[in-house]
Amino acid sequence: MEKTTTIGFIGAGNMAFALISGLRSSGFPVKNIKVSDKDAVLLSQRKTELGIEIFTDNMQLARQSDVIVFAVKPQILSTVCQELQPHINHQPLMISIVAGVKSTSINRWLGGDASIVRAMPNTPALLGVGATGMMTNDAVSKEQKALTEQILSSVGACFWVKDEDMIDAVTALSGSGPAYFFLMIESMTKAGVALGLDEKIAEKLSIQTALGASMMASQSNDSSNELRAKVTSKNGTTQAAIESFQTQNFESVVSHAMRAAFDRAKKIGFELDDNA
Repeated sequence: MEKTTTIGFIGAGNMAFALISGLRSSGFPVKNIKVSDKDAVLLSQRKTELGIEIFTDNMQLARQSDVIVFAVKPQILSTVCQELQPHINHQPLMISIVAGVKSTSINRWLGGDASIVRAMPNTPALLGVGATGMMTNDAVSKEQKALTEQILSSVGACFWVKDEDMIDAVTALSGSGPAYFFLMIESMTKAGVALGLDEKIAEKLSIQTALGASMMASQSNDSSNELRAKVTSKNGTTQAAIESFQTQNFESVVSHAMRAAFDRAKKIGFELDDNA
């Protein structure tokens, strides 16, 4: 990444905070990072935490940025883009981390011919262990694609997908995915308490088990199916639990949940496109 590249974030929420923190940790110059938001209190907090330049005027930030990262609520993105349109004649790279909103809608709101990457990071980016799916429109150059990778890989692993529908699939899998694991931890904790464990001990055991299993999966050459088989002894306790999960259609429950998230992501995009 060129040290002269200026990156502007519109929206100063948690995901912007994660990305800015990742960029700083990777050695990107703080003087080249800017953020704008309507919340003056939040902006002041970010300036104190991160030492970055802050704006309450999105247009002023846009005029000074080579890359603009949209980190706002889906419902206000159209307004933000339309306000920026007269101020982006220098053709900055646009990276949207806004859930559901289609790149074609963003391009239209920006006046057309914009270089747009649509990305979906997840909240573990706050710890530098995020997972991000990314896609580009046809206007994005190889150099801009490489620049996007450098920005988003500063907070974890990132992966290119081939089309817009796949970003909605990423949203359903990794974007919303941390909440699925939190629900599993919550459920295992409650079950442990029902079996007689102290609640704090049950919770810590559940969290550590999830952490250990994830680390094993990430560091092993075996598939998740193979890893599960290795810890499932014939006629043992694990087999009894797995068979109970399968009898109650655990795989189907997960599949239906992810389909619901995927469908909602697509619906958000269509709703906001219709209202533009």
